[in-house]
Amino acid sequence: MKKIFFKSTLLLMLVLTPASVLAMGHVDVGVRIPLPPPLLLPVPPWLVVIPETNVYAVPDIHEDIFFYGGWWWRPWQNRWYRSRYQDRDWAYYKGTPSFHGRVPSNWRSDYNQQRWKGYQWEQHRVPYHAAERNWRGWQKDRHWEKQNYWGVRGLDSRQNNRGYNYQKRNDNKRDNSKRDRRR
Repeated sequence: MKKIFFKSTLLLMLVLTPASVLAMGHVDVGVRIPLPPPLLLPVPPWLVVIPETNVYAVPDIHEDIFFYGGWWWRPWQNRWYRSRYQDRDWAYYKGTPSFHGRVPSNWRSDYNQQRWKGYQWEQHRVPYHAAERNWRGWQKDRHWEKQNYWGVRGLDSRQNNRGYNYQKRNDNKRDNSKRDRRR
């Protein structure tokens, strides 16, 4: 009796199911990831570059908002989001952005104390549109490194350039060593 009931139910479902659904063979299992709430900024943000990185941060709000690589970045509920705009159109970013490992978790405390690794940090505030327009050239030209070591008095970039991806080299030595090899 159970077999007959099961078979008849299955047959009834097949008859009542539209052919287009059966032909597609498509199952949609959606996972909805909530988007962060919009940022309500009274004025466009000013940024500071975090020393020894090329990561810009919005220091005057309680949430972490970063600008790096032409994108605005925002952690929210243990996920990362990014946008081309500082205040809207956030989209989920799978994983953690590459820059985040170079940003100390206590950067905001250092900012508030105007200290970086025990040295006086004279933050240079940058309008958001200047960072958006110039970040690539500043990174390429090592603008912040050349400008008084990120605004940190007494910081020698050779001591610890943790997180800053370049190697200082003496071009003259390199050129001489090439000439020596040719001899």
